[in-house]
Amino acid sequence: MTSRFDGYMGKVLDMDLSTGAIGEYPISDADRERFLGGRFLSTKIMWDELEPGIDPLSPDNILIIMTSPLTGTGAPSTSRYDISAKSPLTGAVGHSNSGGNFGIRLKRAGWDGMIIRGRAGAPVFIEVDGDRVSIRSAREIWGLDTQRSQAAMGKGGTLAIGPAGENQVKFATVVSQERSHGRTGMGAVMGSKNLKGIIARGKCKIPIRDQARFKKTVRKWTKMLQGHPATGEAAPRFGTAVFLTALSAGNALPTKNFSRGSYADAEKISGQRLAEEYLVKNDGCVSCPIRCGRVVELDGKNIKGPEYEILCLMGSNLLINDLEAIIRWNYELDLLGMDTITVGNVLGFAAELNEKGMWDSGVRFGKKENISAILQDIAHRRGVGADLAEGVRFLSEKFGGQDFAAHVKGLEIAAYEPRSSVGHGLGYATASRGACHLDGGYLIYLEVTGPVTLNPLHLRSKPGWVILDQNLLAAISAGGNCLFTSWTFVPKIAFTLSRFRWVARTITWLMTLSWPAIDALLKVPPVFMKFHVPLLPHSKAIRQATGMRMDFGRFSRVGERGYTLERLFNLREGIGSASDTLPKRFTDEILPGEGKKSVVPIKQMLPKYYKLRGWNIDGIPKLKTLKRLGLDFVNTTVLKKGPT
Repeated sequence: MTSRFDGYMGKVLDMDLSTGAIGEYPISDADRERFLGGRFLSTKIMWDELEPGIDPLSPDNILIIMTSPLTGTGAPSTSRYDISAKSPLTGAVGHSNSGGNFGIRLKRAGWDGMIIRGRAGAPVFIEVDGDRVSIRSAREIWGLDTQRSQAAMGKGGTLAIGPAGENQVKFATVVSQERSHGRTGMGAVMGSKNLKGIIARGKCKIPIRDQARFKKTVRKWTKMLQGHPATGEAAPRFGTAVFLTALSAGNALPTKNFSRGSYADAEKISGQRLAEEYLVKNDGCVSCPIRCGRVVELDGKNIKGPEYEILCLMGSNLLINDLEAIIRWNYELDLLGMDTITVGNVLGFAAELNEKGMWDSGVRFGKKENISAILQDIAHRRGVGADLAEGVRFLSEKFGGQDFAAHVKGLEIAAYEPRSSVGHGLGYATASRGACHLDGGYLIYLEVTGPVTLNPLHLRSKPGWVILDQNLLAAISAGGNCLFTSWTFVPKIAFTLSRFRWVARTITWLMTLSWPAIDALLKVPPVFMKFHVPLLPHSKAIRQATGMRMDFGRFSRVGERGYTLERLFNLREGIGSASDTLPKRFTDEILPGEGKKSVVPIKQMLPKYYKLRGWNIDGIPKLKTLKRLGLDFVNTTVLKKGPT
């Protein structure tokens, strides 16, 4: 179905691996305007196509690969695309966003996305060469790692799973080039379908509605990113691990399975040390001026370097300070196709189980000699690896330790200690796909690591700030940008002013007490926000690229609408307010080094969060909220019953 909007190719592939049928899936322009692309357009398709209660690893699940209107347009940091399905790890809405070259190449082949149904009778990969789409045998590449698999499929935009996906490890990833779709187990869904990988190529031109103005916006936007202290200096110089030592100093660095927030050897695994001793050069996704990627040398070979999450979760969280070992594990995990965040949590939880005499898996805090072997065992489901491959929630249900099992809705917690950042903790508890720092709103930047911050333990201010962040970051992702482009929302002058302690304290006081204004902003109808925010040019770029009526108000509403639809999907699966919580480690245990207030008071914050979102006391969106957001196609009786 063609579109009246530019930025889109106007077609979505619809394939059934069980029957070999290949066709197109109709997407209306109304849905393009309401959901833009990526995770939200995918969630709408999942809502329409999936029956509640299906097994995520059965042929009934669908795998959706979806680009966005800015993907491949040359706008800053727009190689992004999304992979979605019902998650085998959580049973909730699953989605994972990444860079790599596949999304751009898929659009160049003339397609906005792909829907993959059923299960092939034998291993296959899909080849998309413009309008020529074929299902090819993957028998010869089944068993290969993610890099060798991509190379074997040929030249083009590629993505593939490794042994972990083939063996349906619940947190298996999908890899494009060296970029990973890490969270929620999309690699396991591919493996369940006997789908090894996909390659796309083509020569289609992505249409831009107002080419002259769009180019001008892109030039100005790129210059702003390159001149900003966060995106033009800190991230390129030290990568995503730029904040590691600051988080430790702020008692927010997960240490020893999140039992502490500070690590004595933080400097040894920091982004600064990585840059000084191991960095060969910077790298980055297509059209990204930030270049936060690390290229390091290992065994005489240049490879992708580690991100913050693995440096923490397989460093401080395991009480391991060997940076070279973490570099090696990062490389091994990418080849095997496993999520570094979940693996770090799984090993940390297993180590604490071992320490408490509850289960001896061979994993111990501070022990690094057997880690590589354990990673292989997980990927191939051998020995203790068969249990570890199921994730933290499964382990806690089998061996005990639910109070210190760091997950929400089955998704392991990202690498930030929420007791030092209670707004970030609220984000973890309410994020649609589970304990995600990005879907949750990344309030840690406004509570601990940013140049100016909120009071991290002030309760009344947090629900509004969390919702604002969640909506904006979600809209940025749906539009096709990397979320790091949001860092410019904090103006450059803040980095200068924060050097003066009294000024920083005054700003913290003012930001914290601004919560009534933030709450009020969330209630302002889009019709009163027909403008673009200079520090967030995303809405302007989408308008110029597509021809949509897009402004800051409508852009924010996209995030709110999509977030609510994800909530509806989870409710239909029986995942509701009871899951909007954190383990007792974070809600009941005082963080060492902090005062009595250093727990996350989820129960105190949730009622206001629900109210501001237009949900009832049970966390179910009200009918008037559904109507306001254009989601009144939803049958609310299904939400209360859950899957049958």
